[in-house]
Parts: sequence; structure tokens; C-alpha cells
Amino acid sequence: MPDVSFAGFAIVAAVAFAVPLAAGMFPRVRLPGAVLEIVAGIAIGPSVLGWVSVDLPLQVLSLIGIVFLLFLAGLEIDFAHLRGSALNSAVLGFALSFAISAAIAAGLASAGLIAAPLLVAIILTATSLGVVVPVLKDVNQVASEFGQQVIAAASVADFGAVILLSLFFSREARGTGAQLLLLGSLVLLAAIVGLAVARLGRSSRLSAELAQLQDTSAQIRVRGAVLLLAGFIWFAQRSGLEVILGAFIAGAILTLVDRQTMTHPRFRAKLDAIGYGMFVPIFFVTSGIRFDVAALTADTSALGAIPLFLLALLAARGLPALLYARRIGPRLTAVAALLQSTSLPFIVASAQIGMELGLLTPAVGAALVAAGLLSVLLFPLSALSLLRPAPAVAQAH
Repeated sequence: MPDVSFAGFAIVAAVAFAVPLAAGMFPRVRLPGAVLEIVAGIAIGPSVLGWVSVDLPLQVLSLIGIVFLLFLAGLEIDFAHLRGSALNSAVLGFALSFAISAAIAAGLASAGLIAAPLLVAIILTATSLGVVVPVLKDVNQVASEFGQQVIAAASVADFGAVILLSLFFSREARGTGAQLLLLGSLVLLAAIVGLAVARLGRSSRLSAELAQLQDTSAQIRVRGAVLLLAGFIWFAQRSGLEVILGAFIAGAILTLVDRQTMTHPRFRAKLDAIGYGMFVPIFFVTSGIRFDVAALTADTSALGAIPLFLLALLAARGLPALLYARRIGPRLTAVAALLQSTSLPFIVASAQIGMELGLLTPAVGAALVAAGLLSVLLFPLSALSLLRPAPAVAQAH
């Protein structure tokens, strides 16, 4: 056995177990688990108690965590909602969002607050689909025209932000033209794999074998999903693209294939158990451990940028909700603006990439993550205060 200490892993695992358990003791305090895990990570990390630092095991597990998080985010995309006026408004809204965020980032750069305006502009365009969907489920609005529009907008924003980040800020520098070719090859591979798996899924013999092995110790469907994930992140890495893009596309492919040919009532629950049961909380707790409180508090300009970044998120993602104000009304438009402005996992991942590339200082990276934390804390709660659970919903046509 290599001489590697697992003390840090043990502490992080204990925190990942204790956080939701403690939160469950206070059901009226509705705080997202990701926020609590990051805050707990800050508390046990070098910035506060100094109990643990990010060592090799945590680095590896955290990387698997962000990969699984983006994979599960891809699984959240409901392609049935990405059609018609909802899709058109979502795509137009994302284009408007990027234009607004680019203008804001340019202003922040001219004021000397940031040094990489394009990266910050991309960071400001994402929405946390994994946060938005549970909020809509809580108020029985997932199937409504309003809910479908918000899900479509969040899905396009997630996809668009990951693609833009991989296109312009991959760790392996290449020209934009070369990156486009590589991105195109990844999309082509996704189409080929999706069609191949769908064709195989129609085989009665293969379907029977899957049914026989899916709930045994083989857990064959889960192994197939992990193989799909591993293959796409490997291809993305070898191509010089971001592994989170490969993970996201793998999840999106599995969503299509599972709906058409491989549906199993517990399949998604098993994947959630792997991701949210182990790897994803380790990523969030480790992100908190990495959070540089000293750099943030030592730089007054970065500290003052937190509310600016929060307002920038609200402007960049919230204002495009006005595109469908006529269809859903002013109150639901305000709710959509708040939900679309909620972002954290992508901010954490992209800020980490920016710091590794030397494009973001630790203080600015911490300020962006802090703004993301506040968005997840404040915006969904504000949206819930505007929404009332409805006994029935009007289906979109």
C-alpha cells in the first residue's frame, strides 16, 4: 500500500455525514445542502480550524465529485421541455444573458476588479439546474408552462456555459478554431454513441440480459453509466477540452437513451446514491477547505466585489426572464428571474479552473464563490416566498 494518509478523507466523510443530519434536525431552516457543506469545509479547513488540508486522496475524490456533479446535471435536462417557444425563448435568453454579462465583466475589468472579463462573463451565465428543479417540485410547478420555461432556460444556460468554458478556457491552450473542431468531434461522438446504445437497447436479448443483471451484484446499468461517463471524460481530456464538458454530455446522452430504451424505476436513484451519497458532498466540502478566507478579507476590493458579483448574476440571468413576461405574467417573471440567477456548482468549478490557469486571483475566485453561495441562499428562498403551492397546474401545449 502506498504511504498515503486518509485522515483528511475520514474528517471530510464525517462532515458530509453530519451536515444533512444536523440540517434535518431543523426542518424549518431550509438551506441548500451544497451551501452547508461548503461552509462546513471552510470551518474545518486552513482558514478557520485547520483540521484538514486538501491532500492527494481528497484531490482525487473531489475531482470525481465535480465530474459526477456535472454528469448528474446532464441527467436533469428534460429534452421534452426543450422545444417550441420555451426552447426559442431559452436560447434567445442565453444570448442576451451572455451579452449582459460581457458588458458587466468589461465594466468590472475597466474598474480594475478583475483581469479576465471573458471568463467572468461566462461564469455569470450559468444556472444551477439541480437547485431550480427541486424548488419547482416543491410548489407543484414543474409541469406548468412557467416551470417548463424556467427548466428550459436553466438547461440551455448550463449547456451553454459549460461549452463556452471548455471552448475558451481549457487547461490545454489551443486556438479557437481547433477547439471548435474538437468540440464538434465530441458532439459527433455523442451522437454516434447515443444512436449505438439506443440501437443495442432495442435488442430483446440484450434487454433481457440487462433486466437479469440490473439488480444483482453486477448492477449492470450502473456500470454501463459509469463506463459512458469515463469514456467521455477521457475523450474530452485527450482532446484538450474540459472533463466537465465530457461529463455533462455523458449525462445528457444517458437521459435520452434511458427515456427511450433503458428505463428502470431505480436506475436514477442508484446513480444519485453514488453521486450525492459520496462524491458530490466530498467535492463541496473540499471546495470549502480550498476557500481562501484570508485572501478574500485581505483584499478589500475583492470583498467589496461580492455584492457586485451577486447583482451581476441577477442582472445577467434575471433580466432575460423579461422575454417571456407576457406569457407568464409579472409575478412569475420575477420568480423566474430569481431562479435563473441561482448558480453555485459551475461557479465553484470554473473559478477553480480560472485560478489554476492564473486568470483569477485567489481573492477574486473566493469572491465569486461567495456570491454563488449567497445566490443559492437568497434567490430560491425569495422565489418561494412569491410562489404558493398549487393543487393543480395548467399543462403547456
